[in-house]
Amino acid sequence: MGKTTGFMEYQREIPSDRDPLERIKDWDEFHLHMPEEALRTQGARCMDCGIPFCHTGKLISGMASGCPVNNLIPEWNDLVYRKLWRQALERLHKTNNFPEFTGRVCPAPCEGSCTLGIIDPAVTIKNIEVSIVENGFDEGWIVPVLPTKRTGKCVAVVGSGPAGLSAAAQLNKAGHTVTVFERADLPGGLLMYGIPNMKLDKRQVVMRRIDLMKAEGISFVCNTEIGSSDYPTAKLQQEFDAIVLTTGATVPRDLPIEGRSLKGIHVAMEFLTANTKTVLDTRSDFISAQGKDVVIIGGGDTGTDCVGTSLRHGCASVSQLEIMPRSPDERAADNPWPEWPKTHKTDYGQEEAAAKFGADPRTYLTTATKFEGDEHGNVTAVHTVQVNWVRNDKGQFVPQHVPGTEQVLPAQLVLLAMGFLGPEQTLIDALGIERDPRSNVKADYEKYATSQPGIFAAGDCRRGQSLVVWAFNEGRGAARECDRYLMGSTELP
Repeated sequence: MGKTTGFMEYQREIPSDRDPLERIKDWDEFHLHMPEEALRTQGARCMDCGIPFCHTGKLISGMASGCPVNNLIPEWNDLVYRKLWRQALERLHKTNNFPEFTGRVCPAPCEGSCTLGIIDPAVTIKNIEVSIVENGFDEGWIVPVLPTKRTGKCVAVVGSGPAGLSAAAQLNKAGHTVTVFERADLPGGLLMYGIPNMKLDKRQVVMRRIDLMKAEGISFVCNTEIGSSDYPTAKLQQEFDAIVLTTGATVPRDLPIEGRSLKGIHVAMEFLTANTKTVLDTRSDFISAQGKDVVIIGGGDTGTDCVGTSLRHGCASVSQLEIMPRSPDERAADNPWPEWPKTHKTDYGQEEAAAKFGADPRTYLTTATKFEGDEHGNVTAVHTVQVNWVRNDKGQFVPQHVPGTEQVLPAQLVLLAMGFLGPEQTLIDALGIERDPRSNVKADYEKYATSQPGIFAAGDCRRGQSLVVWAFNEGRGAARECDRYLMGSTELP
């Protein structure tokens, strides 16, 4: 696994990013690539640990520990070190249909559970992963692979996000005729419209894979909403032998405080989706942050994407409110390896804001209390207050306002990036599918079968908002169980 003494000889290195003040001038990807020798050196750091938690893909304390798609990480690290790039690609594709996506946007729980990470910085797994697949494309090794035979069974996949694409790829590999339905104008779901172009290029990366899937025989039907007059559910059930629901968790968490109806307050995905469509020249009526004071409420990845997008628009200022406390710089005693390290991180958007305006835009332990507007109904300010987290009479931690900490932030654009509550219910109702207490489609993990025979569910619509790599995991699993339902047995992993 790499060089036996590599972890003692070499330090962790990651590729440089483009200069923050330069990259905010365009929508191009900001990560640069490492030369082959540097990648081999990083692969050499993968130690012969004997307990490679990096590929376990387990939930510990409610968070991913190791790779949810069970990437054979030590194996392809060793192959890269030995310059066996094609074999490394073959090992990577055994578990991961789309390493070009995970290598760019996955938060890398594999690195959080790397054994070397107990004493030293973890192996640079994520960058090696994306380098393997990009080398495969550059060398012409990644080409359409059609199934050797067709089963005569037809499967509909509803939703073309991460779970839908992985389910479609696996079902097609099994020989079924697969049609993927997408209500947006382009396939890809979250990959297309939920993640900005500077993190994941739409034409050069997302559509490259979609085109490959089309060449392998998968059909994509866009601008079609299942359960509406576009395509009634009865027609879907009549025309297909099985259905896999991968619609995501798209109902945003709102903030129903005074002034919420003012103009200029938007949920984050409305802002990000319209912007990506503008970048792709499919629309021009995007929500612009140019010249505005922007307040983003929410501190996760979506909030970061709103920061980066606002900076590229040319905002006058940007503030990001986070109701949770700042994470520690090092693992806390109650957050041991191989748990996901709950440590402070500065993502690309905060780095760019600091370069542009001189400071990290995040304010912790702070929440909004009301929105203020002008006589024309436009938002002009956000009233905030600091909070402490205390236990209520039920023993639950809840935020408590701290008197005397009130502030007013100027704002002509407010973006709500507080996560998602679950899937939209219209299609679930139309299919008569049972739900769990959180409004998700009820289907057991590893089984994925819903209460309706022949209908399966995977990804965020089943498990709730989660990591993109869990969606890939569940899409593959749902394909396996769907294949078993159709054929009586399955050879899919």
